[in-house]
Amino acid sequence: MKFLCAPQQLIEGQSRGFLLDGVKLFAVRRDGQVYAYQNRCPHRGVPLEWQPDQFLDHSHSLIQCATHGALFLIESGECVAGPCAGQSLKALACREDAEGIWLRVQRGY
Repeated sequence: MKFLCAPQQLIEGQSRGFLLDGVKLFAVRRDGQVYAYQNRCPHRGVPLEWQPDQFLDHSHSLIQCATHGALFLIESGECVAGPCAGQSLKALACREDAEGIWLRVQRGY
């Protein structure tokens, strides 16, 4: 397990990017649950964020790719609009406890 951040550093409805062992990833908290994904659009292979830690659309209800506006469901990473519709972000297993948000380390994440 790799430590990402303290629970209070990822508040409800927000996203945060991380660089862990050279791999870009991000986490989103929605309805109290934390979801983590590799920071790589399935369409072009580019990072998703608009600015540091900005992975969500204006409504904070979908993940949005800054390059071409593709929209992804927070809960599953599935693309629901844009050139990669039907594809998904690579989900990363994580867990949360009182001490932090932790990523379950797998080869290549």
